[in-house]
Amino acid sequence: MENLKKQHIKQLIVERLDLTRDITDEEILKTIDEEILKNESCNDLCVWQKLELQKEIFHSIRGLDVLQELVERKDITEIMINGYQDIFVEQAGRIKRWPKQFSSKEKLEDVVQQIVSKANRVVNEASPIVDARLEDGSRVNVVLPPVALDGATITIRKFPEKPMDMEQLIANGAISKEASEFLEKLVRARVNVFVSGGTGAGKTTLLNILSNYIPSDERIITIEDSAELQITKIDNLVRLETRNANVEGSNAITIRDLIKSSLRMRPDRIIVGEVRDGAALDMLSALNTGHDGSLSTGHANSPEDMLARLETLVLMSGLELPLLAVRRQIASAIEIIVHLGRLRDKSRKILKIEEVLDLKDGNIETQTLYEFVETGEDENGKVLGKLMPTGNRMLQVEKLHRAGICLSEYKEAG
Repeated sequence: MENLKKQHIKQLIVERLDLTRDITDEEILKTIDEEILKNESCNDLCVWQKLELQKEIFHSIRGLDVLQELVERKDITEIMINGYQDIFVEQAGRIKRWPKQFSSKEKLEDVVQQIVSKANRVVNEASPIVDARLEDGSRVNVVLPPVALDGATITIRKFPEKPMDMEQLIANGAISKEASEFLEKLVRARVNVFVSGGTGAGKTTLLNILSNYIPSDERIITIEDSAELQITKIDNLVRLETRNANVEGSNAITIRDLIKSSLRMRPDRIIVGEVRDGAALDMLSALNTGHDGSLSTGHANSPEDMLARLETLVLMSGLELPLLAVRRQIASAIEIIVHLGRLRDKSRKILKIEEVLDLKDGNIETQTLYEFVETGEDENGKVLGKLMPTGNRMLQVEKLHRAGICLSEYKEAG
């Protein structure tokens, strides 16, 4: 049915409904059905088309309009709206255009306000960028005009109802069983682990999985721009989230503010969802002041790039620190970098596990403990390979020894 006809039917329904009172979903659906039955333009529709029309109109009144169907579909992992006419989705790692669209830019902007208001956020022309989340935990980024030239832009990262576990990663070939056991020992031994990778590489997923190895009797504080972590096995858990500035441009609560506050909350470990600014300095300071076993993530193309980016982020803190001091702080705080990436077949893999060593000639030394080795492709173009040990022995094993944990390679070495 043409979009104009749908809008006409919707308008008739809205005129019949008393939206000033609390109307049940059943009342709305009943009114929609009655209007569809008596509308002559709907006579040539079959049953499934009428049901589809009913759902679309209901979502436009009660839900997120066109977005509602996409949010409810479990096979869609990412939703991208580039103005009211262009919608793209990610399914099975591949992006494609969605055939539907919003009726107008005003309707899209209404949906934006509906999303951000429920997350207690504000977005407008004066403050056109905001991060929020849906009720199901999906992450939302909104950019409005005049920053977004082609209309309101929304990007939604959906998360599975049941968080992925390490067994699923192993089954998907994202990590080997040996490497997974190695990471479990590191977390239990309170080794500081940093997860790096590009957008959509699976950093938050891995962070959730690693958090499952934290002993349940510890006190954990999570710090995020927009809450995404799904930590389920820790009872003594404090979840902190940043807050945007108000309309006067004041009262913002940043990642830096939350990290500083968390140090006075008696944490055993701190988990920072992502560092992307001067908060890197506060995170490193926390790791260097007795909060061993903490976890965080960052965007980078490789472990070496992540170290270089951390240097830049620390220098963004506003303090005039010598580069050598910054590098010493990084080398002291971060012990392991786990790097993830997406291969050409769109699969997500752990590509490297890198140990961060000390400074040598003013540069941070590292060594690769595990690396993904590609062995070819199958007939469907799927990349074959495995995360393999490089033969390098982990050198900084004091924490493992104190925790009574012995790596198998040391047993073999005698």
